[in-house]
Amino acid sequence: MRMSSAAPSTSPTLERGAAVLSGPVAVCVDRPLLSLDRPFTYDLAEELEAGVGSLVQVRFHGKLVRGWVLGPTDDLPARMLKVHKRVSPVRFFDERMLQLYRWIGERYVAPLASVIGRSYPPRVVSEEGGGGVAAGGGAPRRSALTGLLERAPSGFAPRPTALRDTATTSSLLTDAYVNGPRLLGALGDGSGSFVVRSAPGEEGSLAVECVGTVLATGRTAIVLVPEVDPVPGTVKGIVDAFGEDVVCFFGGDKRARYRTWLDIADGRYRVVVGTRPGVFAPVPNLGLLFVGREHHALHREERSPYFHVRDVAVDRAAREGAVAVLASVMPSLEALETPHVGVEAIGRRWPRVEAVKPGPEGRAPRLLATLRQARRAFLYEPIRGYGVARVCRGCGEPAACASCGGMLRSEEGSIRCTVCEARGRCAACGAENFGVARGGAERVEQWARGVAAVPVTRLGPADRPRPPGDEEVVVGGIDAVKDFGALRLDLVGILNADASLRRAGIAARERTLSAWAEVAAWAGPSGRVIIQTNKPNDAAVQALVAGKPDRFARTEKQRLADAGFPVGAPVFRVVGTVSLEDEIAALPHRTSLVSALEEQTVCLVALDPGDVAVFGAAIRRLAERGVVTRVEAEPHL
Repeated sequence: MRMSSAAPSTSPTLERGAAVLSGPVAVCVDRPLLSLDRPFTYDLAEELEAGVGSLVQVRFHGKLVRGWVLGPTDDLPARMLKVHKRVSPVRFFDERMLQLYRWIGERYVAPLASVIGRSYPPRVVSEEGGGGVAAGGGAPRRSALTGLLERAPSGFAPRPTALRDTATTSSLLTDAYVNGPRLLGALGDGSGSFVVRSAPGEEGSLAVECVGTVLATGRTAIVLVPEVDPVPGTVKGIVDAFGEDVVCFFGGDKRARYRTWLDIADGRYRVVVGTRPGVFAPVPNLGLLFVGREHHALHREERSPYFHVRDVAVDRAAREGAVAVLASVMPSLEALETPHVGVEAIGRRWPRVEAVKPGPEGRAPRLLATLRQARRAFLYEPIRGYGVARVCRGCGEPAACASCGGMLRSEEGSIRCTVCEARGRCAACGAENFGVARGGAERVEQWARGVAAVPVTRLGPADRPRPPGDEEVVVGGIDAVKDFGALRLDLVGILNADASLRRAGIAARERTLSAWAEVAAWAGPSGRVIIQTNKPNDAAVQALVAGKPDRFARTEKQRLADAGFPVGAPVFRVVGTVSLEDEIAALPHRTSLVSALEEQTVCLVALDPGDVAVFGAAIRRLAERGVVTRVEAEPHL
């Protein structure tokens, strides 16, 4: 095995200073299948000038395919084929990132090829010619943000505190947060994992302070948000505070995304702001990984390797000696379960939350009286439409869809099935005239207009989310819950709380509380939150009242443990043949639920963290035998 130093590259790649390899090398073939999830040995010629992270072409099962060089190997087959050619001058990862990718593949039982394939945007060959943005014809630094800002809600702007000059003013973390100085110390010259329970409206300001502190040390930062349209307050605050040091790694066309990735790899930016793929951004000298709205479901990748940004950020930070900050107004149970230092606001910075008994159609007297006085308010109604059909007026039978027997809902002037979306017809007589039990966002809009002293607007699923105007009441559901920064509303009303807590799913209660907390934070310390519930002592309701997840975390952890899915236990949905059940039963596991899907077997498996490696190796062997056809990590339950 021979190694030599590569000549400096004129293109923005990861290749500068990287070693050129020759001789036997391990190659990850670009075939993202568990049955092929192992390296294959090829002979690499030195004149190809390839090394760790190089994209090459090799012959595999008689066909030319692409793959990535993983490094030298001593695993020598009886017959070793040559690497056909180097496909790109770019090194797509180095040794350190490769170790992270291997960990992801093991933790989520995913092919290494799928992990590497998700770690960078699709290639645009013409952008690899070099010369930076100008020569490559790419987009300017903030181009991904420009279109979003043009559609941002009127009056949308970062809080003044987001532009804090840390050189001349006191520190928000030092003055107002328990363990804030400890976090600042780690950002200055250390590492570690921190869970930050931000006060209402302050997540963006905290992100700015964390980034500014780490930049002052000469290190770089990655800020991750779950969604970018409309523009999150955190993103706007970072861009405004650090200007040309920031690149927005989201949006744009295929060419712009790849150009941006190459520029990041070339060290052109000190701060990267992005969504899930941003956790792999190849920034040099990383000092901070800041995960905003850590509780949000969109931080989980919906395709293989099904990783969660929270876990990858914590692991990458530990490998690179950086700081991982998981920020949320109501941190997830998984975040609280990870080894961390807790950071939270000093004193009560949470709005006043009242739990009241619902009135007719959710119109509690306390809510109505407060709504009459409010000038700016939001009514959170998670149920869509005007109401649910209960009885057929033609035959008197209970209402049910004639096509599938599903529930019928009145929405936008028509009645349709909530399951198959067919036009509402009675399953018994075919009639289309139903008695409707009123309740839903459309009905809330209707009665709120008769109560409020200011205009009332309803935001449907197809409407662009926006915060209430200065003299406006907005009615909306989960689709309207976004990062708008500090709104300081007079009133936030939370309706149908009990129905939300009864929704199916192991994690449904936690997701419900997270949505409530985000909406409640819009009121700010001086605002008022009214939640309508018949169970005021429920742990989720009390967590909202207190603004702390402590009691809820204790009771929910016990409930999940009793259900066989304890917090922190890796969970997998494995699909395979009829013999899969017996194979899974023989493997170490905490819980295994089995069901049939046509001619396939579906196993839902929870493991102890220490058993994942053994489980994954066994699943790969089963995939080679054709017993396992699909594995999904951390499925939504």
